[in-house]
This record gives sequence, structure tokens and C-alpha cells, in this order.
Amino acid sequence: MVELSIRASSTESKARTGIISTPHGEFDTPVFMPVGTNGTVKGIWQDQLHELEARIILGNAFHLFLRPGLDILRDFGGLHKFMSWGHSILTDSGGFQVFSLKDKKVSDEGVKFRSPLDGRSLFVTPELSMEIQEAVGSDIAMAFDECTEPSATKEYVRNSVNRTTAWAKRFLIAHRRNSKQSFFGVVQGGFFNDLREESASQITAMDFDGFALGGLSVGEDFETTERVLSSSVELLPEDRPRYLMGVGTPELIMVAVENGVDMFDSVLPTRLGRHGAALTSRGRVNLKSARNKLDRSPVDPFCQCKVCSTYSKAYIHHLFTRDEILGKTLLSYHNISFLMQFVKKIREAILEDRLAEFKNYCLETGLIQAVNPKTSEERMG
Repeated sequence: MVELSIRASSTESKARTGIISTPHGEFDTPVFMPVGTNGTVKGIWQDQLHELEARIILGNAFHLFLRPGLDILRDFGGLHKFMSWGHSILTDSGGFQVFSLKDKKVSDEGVKFRSPLDGRSLFVTPELSMEIQEAVGSDIAMAFDECTEPSATKEYVRNSVNRTTAWAKRFLIAHRRNSKQSFFGVVQGGFFNDLREESASQITAMDFDGFALGGLSVGEDFETTERVLSSSVELLPEDRPRYLMGVGTPELIMVAVENGVDMFDSVLPTRLGRHGAALTSRGRVNLKSARNKLDRSPVDPFCQCKVCSTYSKAYIHHLFTRDEILGKTLLSYHNISFLMQFVKKIREAILEDRLAEFKNYCLETGLIQAVNPKTSEERMG
């Protein structure tokens, strides 16, 4: 089961740092979890993830259900053995992936839609989500929830909150309680503070091992994300892990940490890497740009990762002009390393009670940007 031990709390904000233990080891918090949707963090070997100090990754129940399927996962004894990964795994229930589909029918029983792979009709329920995640054998399984559209009316979101609560109860009842798997409940409520409070009251009253805030980073402006975070995180128990789903920009990570979040994930580093963009200590850099054609400098002169200590911008630019897979792999590796090291520095700053000082340094150097309230990260993956 998951256990959280708090090491230090900031006197300047709600930030905290600690250690979470699972059956597959420990990891420090705050933690960024690379996303391995299909049982792989795109373009990265498991050995490389270990090298980058990743001790927990995220897999997706919905995609793993479609392929390779439950029979294969059960035959291998779960995802850890199937993908040869010895550290912790958290599985997303599939709620966000269902939310992303255009043609779906949501009812109190579950969600009906067509498979994006072969068009066959599927019906996902809280019980099926539990069955899938038990077959995956993740250390942490997420309760099946409904993520609402940013434009949803308050009346719809209120009904959705009640539906998510009912699904959470069914999810827990469906568990056979014969494993060491832990379960996190998901708080919804859109961008309405009172509905967030109502959802948190209902979800935290259940026997979950941790709690997540869902329905953010879905296209809303940064100011809205910040407002919801500042009023919602404090509704979650202090003695349980707190997880903000779908966040990967340095700016949103910093805001999340300041509000007391322990865990976050995003496909951002690998998606940017595949499209030729790098996260750096001076902001994002486009390696596809012709200005890099003769640039002998590393992607980020302040980064010590293998990519930056070995290859030039010119070489990586060349790889992208020739559409070589290696270019995508190198930038994905660098971007994950960048975020892992960024979060590590945040943990050190909390331990030394100088998070505000570190944030100011990040703003002054461009490591994080002064955010326009009308811009925000869209959740990806």
C-alpha cells in the first residue's frame, strides 16, 4: 500500500516535500511522473528512465485494455513484468481519454463509445476500469471519473460531480482486496469552487489511499487553473498524497507545488521532443529552426544530461531535417531530464525553506516564464 511521509513543509507557502512508499520502492515528492501510455515512455528505454532517476511512471488503463489486452497482461503477471520495469507505476483510469473522444454517450451506468482502433462498440464502467487496473497490476490505480468540458454548464457539472461520486463508490466495491494495490479518488467540479468543495467532501469521505484533482489543464486560462488550485488542494487530507493530473510545464508545476501538490504527470516532455522543441533553463528552444544549423553549443549549457554533454544543436537540427528517429529520442531524453532536475531543485529548496528565492531565480533567468493569464497548458495524453 502507498504510504506518505512528510519530510519538510515550507513556511512561505503550502509546499511540502516527502517520501511515498509503494510495493515497488520509494520516490521523493514533489515528483514528476513521465507518461508511458502504452507501457512505454515514447522513445525512452526503461534503463534510461532509471538513469534519469524516474522511480514512478504513468500507464493508461484505457489504452492498455485495447492493446495488448487483459489476457496478455494477466499471462505476464502484470505490466511491471511485461515491460521489464522494477519501479512504481500509476495507472490513469481512462476517464480523460474517454473525455477526449468526440462521439461518446455518458450515462450513470458508464460511457459508451467506439474504439479508436477498430470502431467496435465499447462500454466502460467503474467495474471494468477496476478490472483493467487489477490486470495491469499498477501500484496506484485511479478511480473512474468524468472529466467535463471546459464549457460545461454549472448544472451539468453538478450532475457530473454526483456521477463521479457514485462511480467512485462502485469502483471501490468492485475491488477484490486481494492485492497490495492502492487507490486514489478523483475530485472534479469544473471551475466552480463550490462544486469542487462538494466533490472533495464526498470523495475524501471514502476509503482512498490518496486523492487527485481532475478536470484541470484542459484548455482553461492560467489564472483559472491557479484560482482552482489555491482553493481546492487544501480540501484534500494532509496525510495522503495529492496528485494534480496532466501538468508538465515548469510554470504549472511551480504553482502546483506552492499549493501543496505532491504528484503530477504529463506527456509534454516527450511530445515536445518529438516535435523538435526543448525545455531549457532559458525557456523553450526550437531545434528545427535554421538558426541552429551551425550552432556548436549544447541544447542547454546549464544542463548536465548526456544529450547536452555530448551533442550540439547543429547535430540535433540535422537529425530533424532528415527526420531521423534519434533526434526525437535525444530531445525526449533531455526534456525528461530537465523536468526531473527542475523538480529535484524544488525539493531541495523546500528542504532548505527557500522556495520563494528559487522561484524568483527561475523567473529572473527565464527557467519559468511570467505567465499571461490568458495562456495555459492544455492537458495532453
